[in-house]
Amino acid sequence: MKNSSPIIDCLQYSNWSKKTFEQMNEGNVSAVHVTICYHEDFRETVENVSKWNERFQEFDQYIFHGQYAADIDAAKESGRTAIFYGFQNCSPIEDDIGLVEVWHQLGARFMQLSYNNQSLLATGCYEANDPGITRMGKQVIKEMNRVGMVVDMSHSAHRSTLEAIDLSQRPIAITHANPASWHNALRNKPDAVLTALAQNGGMLGFSMYPHHLRNKSDCTLDDFCDMIKRAADVMGVDHIGFGSDLCQDQPDSVVEWMRNGTWTKDKDFGEGSASAPGFPAQPEWFRDNRDFPGIIDALRQHGFSQEEVGKIAGGNWYRFYADSFTLG
Repeated sequence: MKNSSPIIDCLQYSNWSKKTFEQMNEGNVSAVHVTICYHEDFRETVENVSKWNERFQEFDQYIFHGQYAADIDAAKESGRTAIFYGFQNCSPIEDDIGLVEVWHQLGARFMQLSYNNQSLLATGCYEANDPGITRMGKQVIKEMNRVGMVVDMSHSAHRSTLEAIDLSQRPIAITHANPASWHNALRNKPDAVLTALAQNGGMLGFSMYPHHLRNKSDCTLDDFCDMIKRAADVMGVDHIGFGSDLCQDQPDSVVEWMRNGTWTKDKDFGEGSASAPGFPAQPEWFRDNRDFPGIIDALRQHGFSQEEVGKIAGGNWYRFYADSFTLG
């Protein structure tokens, strides 16, 4: 890695525009892992890739398609942002394990084994029962390890997550969640999961999505930094970074689609309030990508050394990307 550590955000799903890409550059964000699938099948996700190709052409002064860690160096040197693809569900591989390699060839670098529900591979965190990784899931993990696609368990239930950590021959990631001991949201992770994740070389990306924060939209930056300090004590500072789950400028209809997809006719508001199912307001200290430098400064003020801050800001994710995205 050249020069100082980059800033890397390992999960965003914003309403992409020239404004959001300019803000990435203004915030000196060198890499962002973007969601290109929630519920889409193979063909629908290919259409999302096509839309990204159009963005790369139209906004090439701000962004380009990132596929390997070296692209983060190129982004930093050019003042742009490398965009890495990921799935929040396994639906783009349908029931065909051969599509894992196809998707890696198309640029996908992260795949959640489940979103909120039971999938063909693993159990989501909203299910009452968690039987763990399925027969197909075990084979898919093996294939993901081989081609260089990261197993992401951000929305998965705890038994499934622990089994994925144990089964995977490469470190896995929880790209966007926080410790449940700090705020017991449904998707936040208990210390037993975080400890196992770190012991096996994995990474946790801290979420700034209000439902994952103590006091939600009113969470303070001091409290957020204290949470990061405690997580560093539990996991070690080499296994943590940012995974903001930023959904900037999205209409409230999108959060309903994220929850409901096409699997139900009911309204499933998940962790939000049934009376206010839209997107909650972001905390005032993280409105968009331009606020990352302020969070980084706050980490220094909370006792992290310059080296530790560099690791959390992006150095750890850079190392993880370098180790993860090539053939095993």
